[in-house]
Amino acid sequence: MPMNEELTEERHHLETARAELARMRERTLALDVQGGDAVSSERLAENLWRRARSLEDDPTTALFFGRVDLDTEERWYVGRRHVTDDAGDPLVIDWRAPVSSTFYRASHADPMGVRLRRRFGYDHGQITAIEDEHLLDPAEPEAHSQILATEIERPRVGPMRDIVATIQPEQDALVRVDAATTVCIQGAPGTGKTAVGLHRAAWLLYAYRERLSRSGVLVIGPNDAFLEHIGAVLPTLGEVEVRHTSIEALTASVPVRAVDEPDVARLKGDARMAEVLHRAVWSHLVPPAEAMVVPRGSRRWRVPAYDIAPLADGLAGREIRYESARQLLPQRLAHAVLVKMEALGEYPDDRVQDAVARSAPVKAYAASLWPKVDARSLLHRLLSDPQVLAAAADGVLTGDEQRMLVWDKPSRTPGTAKWSLADTWLLDELGDLLERTPGLGHVVLDEAQDLSPMQLRAVGRRCSTGAATVLGDIAQGTTPWATASWVESLRHLGKPDGVVEELRRGFRVPASVIEFAARLLPEAAPGLAAPESVRDNPGRLDLVPVAGAELVGALVERVEEVRTREGSVGVIVPDARVGEVSTALTAAGIDHGTLGAGHGDVEHQVDVVPATVAKGLEFDHVLVLEPAEIAAAEPDERTGLRRLYVVLTRAVSDLTVVHAQPLPPALSA
Repeated sequence: MPMNEELTEERHHLETARAELARMRERTLALDVQGGDAVSSERLAENLWRRARSLEDDPTTALFFGRVDLDTEERWYVGRRHVTDDAGDPLVIDWRAPVSSTFYRASHADPMGVRLRRRFGYDHGQITAIEDEHLLDPAEPEAHSQILATEIERPRVGPMRDIVATIQPEQDALVRVDAATTVCIQGAPGTGKTAVGLHRAAWLLYAYRERLSRSGVLVIGPNDAFLEHIGAVLPTLGEVEVRHTSIEALTASVPVRAVDEPDVARLKGDARMAEVLHRAVWSHLVPPAEAMVVPRGSRRWRVPAYDIAPLADGLAGREIRYESARQLLPQRLAHAVLVKMEALGEYPDDRVQDAVARSAPVKAYAASLWPKVDARSLLHRLLSDPQVLAAAADGVLTGDEQRMLVWDKPSRTPGTAKWSLADTWLLDELGDLLERTPGLGHVVLDEAQDLSPMQLRAVGRRCSTGAATVLGDIAQGTTPWATASWVESLRHLGKPDGVVEELRRGFRVPASVIEFAARLLPEAAPGLAAPESVRDNPGRLDLVPVAGAELVGALVERVEEVRTREGSVGVIVPDARVGEVSTALTAAGIDHGTLGAGHGDVEHQVDVVPATVAKGLEFDHVLVLEPAEIAAAEPDERTGLRRLYVVLTRAVSDLTVVHAQPLPPALSA
């Protein structure tokens, strides 16, 4: 069949599929909600609403992007969601369906039964091109897909897009790892590790819908700007139930009004603090010294201390949270009274035991052995009183470390304390020691290289009943406690059996940019292999040295030039220069947004980005102001070079570096 006829036929299939998708949604919206009661009706209405949301069509995007013709004569169109005709026959199959993996993984070397793979080129939702691969034809050479390259490099303004049309074989293999396996993905810039993590969440919800929709899926990112950047991906895939949170919000239980010195924050993030806090909580137990006397009717029942000690010890020796054990103790004490009653010929039942457990003497005696503990009050005492801290930290922390932790000017009460971010990690640990943190079905953790052991423990508690997808790049670690080993991170996460995989092939960052940034790796992350860009387009790198007085003006001139190109523009600057650069852009009449750790921006073509917020973001065109100043703002040289590595690898098409100071020596080599 001539190509123009093939194109007409495929466009007709697209029109039919869109019409049937609309019919599926209309049918869902027309269903009557008839639950057996009000609660059931509300739950059913919510489920139907989610179903209708998942069937929404965006006519500007590709409903299907590929086709596979199998050697069994079957033909499947692969797209973002499953679409059937009125008879129930599939017009489009979900990219997550098992057969769809052949579209992503088949090759001339291993065709997987695929006779023909077809990719579709789109423009504003309409098919404009077709590209075929005949995988069973030994005479046809393996070739790069131009449609695939165009889609990967397509300029954009706004939040991150899904990558269902461009998933690579190694990415697809990671997306489809089973729900019971924790997988850690070490990914260089531009390898798509964040997209893989999000698409893995979508695949898991497809493959294990009943279990995970009940237990929940959570995505954790470094800050709100990052979450806004990725927030549209899962909804475009029909998944609207996944929750997102930043790592700071995950443990936020008190207002953060103080900033710890780096060495103090590092110590508070040390895994040894878990042992200190565990000791501090369980040190509240008081061994029974006197008998318990319980008046009941005309009799007084006496249980000696030596009978009670094994009951309390038994609870303390179990893997049970402090508060749960405290709630159980009155019942154990009441049971001891019932044993005395039965020994004298009485026949008490469960109602009698409950009444004894609720009696004032038993409750008071239980409280004397197992007092109530409040997390904030306990941490306040530990950080205020050197003796209290020493009792819990003896043999765990050195004397110098203990002195580092104690506040110079303690507040009088926990309510007036100036808590730091690192304190919230400790409070979260204490909260779990007191009452078990509910676990989720799956957690996706991005930028995990920056988390301290105590932060990793906080995340691990949220996936204690499920698995996790851990994403990061050791070379991009920019906190004082950044990990040097994924094996160590997985151990702190509580997933020591997690599988570590590496993505090295870069699809988003062009070769000229990644090769320039990779000059920093020998000093920033010794032993870590440089990423490999596999794009045909090498991109563009411009180094613009200027005089100091002309620095910001030269940057504005370059922004004026770059914004005439299609796509997003990120102006990444030292944090201290955000206001100065924003003012200069405004004076030049350049409309722009300003990103921050607490907010993102999806409306402007041009965004001013503080260097400390750039991690995880990407822009078609990136301008970096004064690399040496960005590096020097960090507490040490290694962290400074890593921050710079992050900043320099945000570009999808081109990178412009404007500087007055000399570039760091590694970049000048």
